[in-house]
Amino acid sequence: MQSDAFKGLSSKSAKELLKKHGPNILSEIQLKWWKILSRQFKSSFIYLLIAASLITIGLGEYLEALMMILFLSINAGLGFFQEYRTEKTVQLLKQYVVSRVKVLRDGIKVVIKDEELVLGDIIFLETGDKIPADVYFLDLEHLSVDESILTGESTPVDKQAGSLKKPAKDYYQAVNLGLAGTAILIGEAKAVVIGTGRQTAVGKIASLATEVKHTSNFEKGILKFSNFILKLVIVTLIIVFLANILIKGERADAAELLIFTIALTVGVIPEALPVVTTFSLSRGARNLAKKKIIVKRLSAVEDLGSIEILCADKTGTLTQNKLSVANIYAQKTTDKEILFQANLASNFKQPKKLEPFDIALWKKLNKSEQREVGRYQLLNEDVFDPRIKRNIALVTKKNETLLITRGAVEAIIPLCPSLTPVETDRIYKWFRTEGHLGRRTIAIAIKTNPESKNNLSNEKDFDFLGIVSFADSIKPSTYQVAKKARSLGVKIKIITGDSPEVAGAVAYKIGLIEAPANVLLAENWEKFNAKKKIEALEKYSVFARVSPEQKYSLVEALQTRYEVGFLGEGINDAPVLKAAGVSLVVESASDIAKETADILLLKKDLSVILNGIEEGRKIFANTTKYIKTTLVSNFGNFFAVAAASLLVDFLPILPLQILLINLLSDFPMIAIASDSVDTSELKSPKKYEIKDIIIFSIVLGLLSTVFDFIFFSLFYRVSPAVLQTNWFIGSILTELVLIFSIRTKFFFLAAQKPSVLLSALSLVAALATVFIPLTLWGQQIFSFSRPTINHLLIIFSVVIAYFIGTEILKLMFYKKFGGNGVEGMATVK
Repeated sequence: MQSDAFKGLSSKSAKELLKKHGPNILSEIQLKWWKILSRQFKSSFIYLLIAASLITIGLGEYLEALMMILFLSINAGLGFFQEYRTEKTVQLLKQYVVSRVKVLRDGIKVVIKDEELVLGDIIFLETGDKIPADVYFLDLEHLSVDESILTGESTPVDKQAGSLKKPAKDYYQAVNLGLAGTAILIGEAKAVVIGTGRQTAVGKIASLATEVKHTSNFEKGILKFSNFILKLVIVTLIIVFLANILIKGERADAAELLIFTIALTVGVIPEALPVVTTFSLSRGARNLAKKKIIVKRLSAVEDLGSIEILCADKTGTLTQNKLSVANIYAQKTTDKEILFQANLASNFKQPKKLEPFDIALWKKLNKSEQREVGRYQLLNEDVFDPRIKRNIALVTKKNETLLITRGAVEAIIPLCPSLTPVETDRIYKWFRTEGHLGRRTIAIAIKTNPESKNNLSNEKDFDFLGIVSFADSIKPSTYQVAKKARSLGVKIKIITGDSPEVAGAVAYKIGLIEAPANVLLAENWEKFNAKKKIEALEKYSVFARVSPEQKYSLVEALQTRYEVGFLGEGINDAPVLKAAGVSLVVESASDIAKETADILLLKKDLSVILNGIEEGRKIFANTTKYIKTTLVSNFGNFFAVAAASLLVDFLPILPLQILLINLLSDFPMIAIASDSVDTSELKSPKKYEIKDIIIFSIVLGLLSTVFDFIFFSLFYRVSPAVLQTNWFIGSILTELVLIFSIRTKFFFLAAQKPSVLLSALSLVAALATVFIPLTLWGQQIFSFSRPTINHLLIIFSVVIAYFIGTEILKLMFYKKFGGNGVEGMATVK
């Protein structure tokens, strides 16, 4: 390798190696337009339409088959256009979640994308990083790696630098190697890249290169609905076909009936559903991106709206996580000494401080004190362990060796046996007072010239130095968070490692809890039996002193009863992110956390998540509008036409006319995603409850059937062509006005105006419906009869009566089954 351990590769060599070996990725996923086009035909609805087209061709009815193919092409074209744009959008958004790594190039540390790594690159890794390629460790400090992705073993593997005394038989025994895809749990390292892309250990395991598709709640709901509709349609059509044969006997034309039945199938199937949902989700993803929310998969947009409980830490979400030293408690020493020792217990050799505690402590030292800290040598350390709630550092200067530990007050005091009961009480009293002020604290203890330089966590008999308290101001936006969460029906649960006093003070200030004492310690929750645990989850909104394992247990327990959203950040949050229904991380999160999550926040703020929840619920509401409108209109018309076919010797509507009805009525539906939504629709999480949708559709569908029979009774005696033409016009116009009734649960004039796009496309469809039967080509191709002015006036009158009827019935339905209210009249765009 043309690499130097102190200078790394040259930029020129790196460029040549990248060109020779390719990017450091397992498989290069390219956007193939033909793959997206083929996906438009992968739907059970579309399969049924294709089968119907082939049968129609087999029966020699080429015009009807052509119309079906045309309809399929338009539907596929719209879907392709929208999905292609969506894929482009997703690719653009994925730039925000690209992993990066520190690398040595031309003797300078630079940050590059993981995919730009090449053989021989010298890289630097630290806690929380995902190892981006196979590497050989040159130097490391207390490095522990999670290799469960390769071995299945959850036990961390301690690594060592340099060559092994005994050759390893396989990768997993090579403790001097880091394997691509594994995660650094603790420590830091300097390493050289020895394998990239498909030449890594993980790249050679084909099964790991295949991503498992995540099926969201949204996709499950749509799939469940689609399967139900398909079964209902197939069973009903078989009954209609057989009934016609039995009732009409020899008068029945089996071929004509089959084509009619196929056309009815096309007419009743909501085949525009994939286009409508894709349009809704992609529009939602773009809107969320403007609000600093990046989705890794489109269906996660709607999943956001299903969140009932949002779990997050206090630090950095409710507060700014910009700490400043507020107060110091000194135990038989000076404030300066406490600050000095607290800095020695930090990663003081790090040029740039990253931890908020370290930044605040370092700023309190003057230049001379900072230089004095730099003269110490770090011999060993145990980084902060959330299980024991403290970190430990072993430092030395000349003949003096110090073992310093700092962390939670309740974790440090038991290590200091020299404290008297009176002194302990005084310390806890000061600690609680600071906590009630919302201040975070760390206690510091010291031991001079310890006997052991290893197993630091086992050391006891420290001397207590004191406590430092830190102010962490609440974000201005936080004060509206609790109020907005209540308006959306979302419960916020704060799960934090802070003390109950600090967590309670902050939660009380923002109105999340009624009293600062309404906080539960995680260890107390764990002691409860199953029943009391559930009761506590309902009662408390703040859980304090929570370890990673306890955090997982809390979220897992909540997820069994609710749809839970969890905002994570650290490497320890990865299991919790998997347990939650909707997983969210911030941009600064560890690589492992970002890889696990569905959604990335460019701004760490709960108000941003609440905006996302609102957007998800808008999408749900608009998709449900389409489903209800289609079911009410299509099934109402379907049953009326099917029944009418048994009453007359001719077909009440021709197959070709049914196909045209479907095309024109579905045309405005693609704009329903842009429609405004009632505020009441955003007040609580919704799910695709088939039972509720079906009851609503049956109630209004019966009204639709009644009005279809009105059209039938008005015109069937005139002539077959007149009935077919006028019923065609009435069917489309009633469905168009139905959209404007069903789009709101309230009286249509009390709702905000519908979107301009929805109104415009509906108007175009209505004009085309009236215009086509007036044209010569419309009469020749579709067998229309030119409608008279009197007949058009009758049709318009029936359509207006239908709209009034749907408004009355809709208001009665929601009054009985819920959904009405003055507050719901306000709408949002």
